[in-house]
Amino acid sequence: MASRYIYFPLLLALYAFTKHLIHKIKNLPPTPFPSLPIIGHLYLLKQPIYETLYKISKKHGPVLFLQFGTRKVVVISSPSTAEECFTQNDVIFSNRPRPRMTNGKILGYNYSTLTSAPYGNHWRNLRRISTLQILSTSRLQTLSSIRVDEVNLLIRKLLDNQDQSVELRTKFFELTLNVMMRMIAGKRYYGDDVTDIEEAMRFREIHEETFKVAGMTSVGKFLPWFNSKKL
Repeated sequence: MASRYIYFPLLLALYAFTKHLIHKIKNLPPTPFPSLPIIGHLYLLKQPIYETLYKISKKHGPVLFLQFGTRKVVVISSPSTAEECFTQNDVIFSNRPRPRMTNGKILGYNYSTLTSAPYGNHWRNLRRISTLQILSTSRLQTLSSIRVDEVNLLIRKLLDNQDQSVELRTKFFELTLNVMMRMIAGKRYYGDDVTDIEEAMRFREIHEETFKVAGMTSVGKFLPWFNSKKL
């Protein structure tokens, strides 16, 4: 019985060594050792993530290869290398990964929205529509009154509560959503000046549910077997 427990660490060490050797043969970027079975380098991630990646990059270099479960990830921490990726090789890096179950499938109408669609004719058409109808100079000027009005409302709210502590992160989040929804539906759903309280409450509930779904599917991006079949 004891011999079985001896074989396990030997097999684990053999797996790690083989993985490292294959990595060298394929001439991939530097990678932290070891990459564990199933989870890969997920064991290295600690909050805040950007500080963890910064420390790893300082040790292994500006171009880093990581294995997050079934997902292969390249971390770029050099401005010149990042510029090369997004200019000279922009088409290569323009596509998005499509795991078996993710936010793009559940919330993005089966990868058909601008933020989840794969690079191609459909995505280029969505980008063209967004550029003309949302981000063009004329549209930004037309909708500028909404942004100015929402910022003024927030400033007045902060002045009325200047003797109290305020969580600005929440206020800015609500400001962004109010601007977006006034552009889309002509209504604001956060704050004191809400016209339809019942509709605003339904919108907030839907928004909270959306974030719950996003949180549940985030693990499945790297470990697909954690995805719920019900989703």
